[in-house]
Amino acid sequence: MTKKAGDLRTNLEPNLKGGRDTVRIINILESGEMFGTGRLFGISVIPPGGSIGRHTHEGDFETYYILKGSARVNDNGAVHDLGPGDMTQCKDGDSHSIENTGAEDLEYLAVILYSKDRVPS
Repeated sequence: MTKKAGDLRTNLEPNLKGGRDTVRIINILESGEMFGTGRLFGISVIPPGGSIGRHTHEGDFETYYILKGSARVNDNGAVHDLGPGDMTQCKDGDSHSIENTGAEDLEYLAVILYSKDRVPS
């Protein structure tokens, strides 16, 4: 499969999970293209001052890989500042949030995969 940039679906998510401003999600793969292993493989873009609110993952886990900008992540109450090349993972049953603490858009690769017991055999 090959997709051109213009073929990728983009979602605009205002106040995602109770966060601030509108998050843009560029879907690299649609959930149906992940062969039952997950529900998100994309790039999230959060504008300066924006955020995704704290939420808990149940039945899946999420990994962020920071591409551009400055992030503050709350990982189960532990706060970390991240930049390009850094990553964080929220495991099944854990909670997290992310906010853009910089003056430019925060861009990161986001992958949500199902936990082992949810992946079809």
